[in-house]
Amino acid sequence: MKRTGFIAIVGRPNVGKSTLLNTILGEKVAIVSHKPQTTRNRILGIETRGEDQYVFIDTPGMFRPRNSLGDYMVKAASSSMKSADALILVVDPGQEMGPMEKEVLTYAKQSGVPCALAVNKIDQYDREILARCIAAYAGELSFAAVVPISARSGKHVDELMDECAQFLSPVEEWFYDEDEMTDQSMRQLASEIIREKVLRTLDKEVPHGVAVVIEDFREEPGMVSIRAEIFVEKDTHKRILIGKNGASLKLIGTYARQDLEKMLQKKVFLDLWVKVKENWRDSVAQVTNFGYKAKDLED
Repeated sequence: MKRTGFIAIVGRPNVGKSTLLNTILGEKVAIVSHKPQTTRNRILGIETRGEDQYVFIDTPGMFRPRNSLGDYMVKAASSSMKSADALILVVDPGQEMGPMEKEVLTYAKQSGVPCALAVNKIDQYDREILARCIAAYAGELSFAAVVPISARSGKHVDELMDECAQFLSPVEEWFYDEDEMTDQSMRQLASEIIREKVLRTLDKEVPHGVAVVIEDFREEPGMVSIRAEIFVEKDTHKRILIGKNGASLKLIGTYARQDLEKMLQKKVFLDLWVKVKENWRDSVAQVTNFGYKAKDLED
């Protein structure tokens, strides 16, 4: 009998939620970086194993918003929790339990939705720290499962998947085809890959005020041509992103093209342009224009 379930992966920024999703799927569908608040949208990752289809919802990290983009991201995370059949709370054992984790635990208690605890980055901490973390969370909620993992290396991720099987319910038909891996379009994936390379290449030089819009996406025999506009909030950020003699932008383009060619299995011609849209994260209209549509989320 076929079974399925929607499982939201939740937690504070930079605990490894997107890395966990990519490891489960064996493919990159969510971008990752060392910067917090990298994920902005809800992203579905679909894993079909035998008669079981797991639909994972990768959510933006939960934090206190400071602008319209932040409002959207927090609403996306909250909406994902409310629409899921189960939760995976991902935590970093080196961080004390904070308001964000307590908000998830309170929701799980009040709603009765089952919740698994994934204690991530176990390769970075000793057993005493791991044990202290697990004990603190176990005292707050009766979890459906507690699994220490390393999302980056994949250690114990299969055990976490085994535990997630209890969250599935019988259905006549799955919601997605067996070969589907994500709900994102190729244009969306391309946009996010380019943004990931900006975050990684420039490190701390340009803050989170970066948005990428795909203006043209044309598939031809053996080749894909992509024209993308990268928006920043200040002229100084534009100069940094382009770099001396265009060096930084060329490097971003090279890294992005390598990932895109691997994903698309075709040669990619990538044309990148940088534009300034001052303080766009503070404008609901601009946030919406860049594809972050809070009105599409459930209350």
